[in-house]
Amino acid sequence: MNIVMGKGRLEAFSDGVIAIIITIMVLELKPPQGTEVADLAGVLPGWLRYALSFVYVGIYWVNHHALLARVTKVDGAVLWANLHLLFWMSLIPYVTAWAGEHPLDSVPGALYGVVLLLCSISFMLLSWRLECEGHVAHAVSWGSRKNRVSIVLYALAIGLSLWYAPLGAAAQVVLALLWLIPEADKARQ
Repeated sequence: MNIVMGKGRLEAFSDGVIAIIITIMVLELKPPQGTEVADLAGVLPGWLRYALSFVYVGIYWVNHHALLARVTKVDGAVLWANLHLLFWMSLIPYVTAWAGEHPLDSVPGALYGVVLLLCSISFMLLSWRLECEGHVAHAVSWGSRKNRVSIVLYALAIGLSLWYAPLGAAAQVVLALLWLIPEADKARQ
């Protein structure tokens, strides 16, 4: 059975899931144990990781919206590709909490990086699927320089996290900044 439908339900469902992801992340934040300014130091790593994750989720939400703005209909394969993206994004609160509580430990930082890498790959798969089915022309391609650089940097960040977790986190910040900077041809439109 081949499903073909308007994009409205896909957008509404995706927006709802992304809103829940952000809500879960903020609920994982721990308040300081005391009431002094110095007590903030103990929770600062978790808050910083939350801020980074919020930016990443925001980047995916904005790019998801931009991608679907050019689409009128979706099929079953697109629905599954979108669910694949949402699955990896739904793990962001878990890895955010773990890496935030253990900012100097390699495995939580590396797993955070793995989830970010898989979110990136799944977004590219969704874009590719939309382009293959003719739902959108010129979607974000696997071959774009920004995507190739991102995949390499995500993998590098995982390796750096295993070696020295704060260095891996720094690479993840650089990646977020890379995606916050608009591409030259998109900025002119």
